[in-house]
Amino acid sequence: MLLRRLKFLAWLVAVLAIVLGGSYLFAPQLLMRANFMREAMAAHLAKHSVQAGDTRWVYYEGGDGPTIVLLHGFAANKEVWLEVAQRLTPHFHLIIPDLPGWGESSRNTGASYNVDAQAARLQAFAQTLGLQNFVLVGHSLGGAVAGVYASENPEHVRELALVDAYGLKSQENAFAREALAGKNPFLFDDRAGFARASALAFEKPLDLPGRFVDVLVKRNQRDRTFIERNFNELRDPSQYLALQNRLGQLGMPVLGLWCHDDKIADISALDSLRSNLTHASSIGTSVLSGCNHMPMLEKPEETAQILTGFALSH
Repeated sequence: MLLRRLKFLAWLVAVLAIVLGGSYLFAPQLLMRANFMREAMAAHLAKHSVQAGDTRWVYYEGGDGPTIVLLHGFAANKEVWLEVAQRLTPHFHLIIPDLPGWGESSRNTGASYNVDAQAARLQAFAQTLGLQNFVLVGHSLGGAVAGVYASENPEHVRELALVDAYGLKSQENAFAREALAGKNPFLFDDRAGFARASALAFEKPLDLPGRFVDVLVKRNQRDRTFIERNFNELRDPSQYLALQNRLGQLGMPVLGLWCHDDKIADISALDSLRSNLTHASSIGTSVLSGCNHMPMLEKPEETAQILTGFALSH
């Protein structure tokens, strides 16, 4: 009997190895999707979709407590928040959408997806879900969208957290010089190009299986036209200073959370927050070491702790 059971287990392991190996070689996107599902389940998040304005929004929702809305950045998706979400859902009700045009949310050919257009779409999304008196957190481009939305809808945003946010005045770094010159570092056609783009955003090289990188390369190639058009929209001064120009309109508590060695959104942007948030009821800043532009992935525990403290402090 024992020998029969051992043989069955050995057979089962062999079958699983073949299935997983085959999936990795021929359908790695399925394994990536399965891993995201696993992380979402661990964070007690369920996926939903809703039509709001011109967009079919896809978003995660879960957890109990005060509501926090988490917005991702340029060329990213809602999944970047999953590690942080695991640490937040025991205390908060989370809404984590794919911003229009990105991830699984819909995209309209020829439509604008600049900061102002996205803030208007966010207003439609919040209104459709009946969101009021919530904490709004935005990373990178999502930070600019969050700030513009908060300036125009202050009655709905209880607190605003800006994480390595785009749209603020800062010292010109190498990324800014190249972006203003029209060079788009977010486009790549192979694994080497992906490595270069990742090095711009992460402190340490990403340790991803090669076939997973291939999935991301194909996705980038598929979205190339949209990425280029949106990137060029954001090179206009009205966009890269979109948040800067509205800081004086923000009256709620505001947090600036930055990685010290951010190569994309220079840490000097925190000086703009401190100097120009003239009407904010409180201003907080936190700086993390050992990360670059993606603290939610590079420092998820610390990021979650800071956001928790901020959300509960007012």
